[in-house]
Amino acid sequence: MNAHTVMDYKKLVSVAKNVDEKFNAFNAINENLSGGRPISVKDNICVSGLECTASSRVLRGYIPPFDATVVEKLKNKGFSVLGKTNMDEFGFGSFGLNTEKQTKNPFNPEYCAGGSSAGSAIATASIKDHISIAESTGGSISAPAAFCGVVGFTPTYGTVSRFGLIDYANSLDKIGVMSRTSRDIREVFGIIRGGDERDTTSTDREVKDEPKRAVTVVDNLLDLVDGEVKEHFQDLLGKLMNAGFKVNHTKIEGIEYAVPVYYIISMAEASTNLAKYQGFKYGKGAVDYGTDYNTFFKRARASFGAEAKRRIILGTFIRSASVKSRYYEKALRIRANLIKKLKVALKSGYLLSPTMPIKTPRIDEIERLSPAKIYAMDVLTVLPNLAGLPHMSFPYAYPEDMPIGAQIVGDHFDDYSVMSFVDEWEKSFKYKFKYSMG
Repeated sequence: MNAHTVMDYKKLVSVAKNVDEKFNAFNAINENLSGGRPISVKDNICVSGLECTASSRVLRGYIPPFDATVVEKLKNKGFSVLGKTNMDEFGFGSFGLNTEKQTKNPFNPEYCAGGSSAGSAIATASIKDHISIAESTGGSISAPAAFCGVVGFTPTYGTVSRFGLIDYANSLDKIGVMSRTSRDIREVFGIIRGGDERDTTSTDREVKDEPKRAVTVVDNLLDLVDGEVKEHFQDLLGKLMNAGFKVNHTKIEGIEYAVPVYYIISMAEASTNLAKYQGFKYGKGAVDYGTDYNTFFKRARASFGAEAKRRIILGTFIRSASVKSRYYEKALRIRANLIKKLKVALKSGYLLSPTMPIKTPRIDEIERLSPAKIYAMDVLTVLPNLAGLPHMSFPYAYPEDMPIGAQIVGDHFDDYSVMSFVDEWEKSFKYKFKYSMG
């Protein structure tokens, strides 16, 4: 990216405001941007001096006095933060609608942008040469990347420090990157990855770049995909075979449990993490400290949105002593079993699937869906997230001018290998990516 002049920065801030006005992309914009290579950061990652709310009224007005590790590393390499991107509240959503400013797709504002990293995808699709730092728990990077026609990378769990991230589910959260090309993602990932003494789950383990010439399709996953999406995906497989890739097929027994297992684990962890927002140390505090505890507590937590309340209630139930072994502990065992089966399937090559089981839906269509049907939309993205596997969504088709994404999954610490696959797709197939604006 070319260096920006002072006038360019003013123009960039103006462009960001325009993008926000049209598509609700940002929760905060850095009006004083004046140097460095601009990026945006999802609003559950702390940036010193910029309001950080995770799109929740509970955290409105919170301005971190420190940078998250990933932000600190990027600033040390000459990056600057243009703004904080909109998201589903605390990451709770697949479509970017569980927020006060419902996000809109930059290709057509009547359609959804995906979630929960919706704002990051919108900014990347709408601002030329833009890179955004995002975060995924169960598909929060892949889903909006697919719906907004950009490349979204979710790394191996632990390769990027989570210090400074507002947690959703600790065993699932991963900070990743969105861009228009895998080249930009490779550069940024090289900066942000690595161990951090402030995050004991992070690691300095070497990340591999060993490109493979084979992909594996999980047929009983593909059976869950909409007919038109499946048709375009078969075209993609044909192009890969013509280019010399071997396409394998397999079935993974028990894959139908992935979505319920994911939601049981994530809701249990989320209810634990959100317990601290009670108005004393964290969260929107009450003014009257003379009330009884329950009244004070209820006033503070009334600011949670409907989906956050639903997940707190369900997660608290799942963790309760009477049902913990029946749900939560059983989900952990099934998760471990699914990871073993995924590792076996990955021995034959990358796993490849559509990113989402449906084409980008209209916002009014989503609003008529039940929570259970909305949760089911994560069927293709929850598996690599449950397993902590590196994966990347990339656009490959534009029926009716709306993008469709495919998701490539690698084995643990094969992060650069996954990027190499998408890099080859971008170069060898000479695929012309479409952008919504700049």
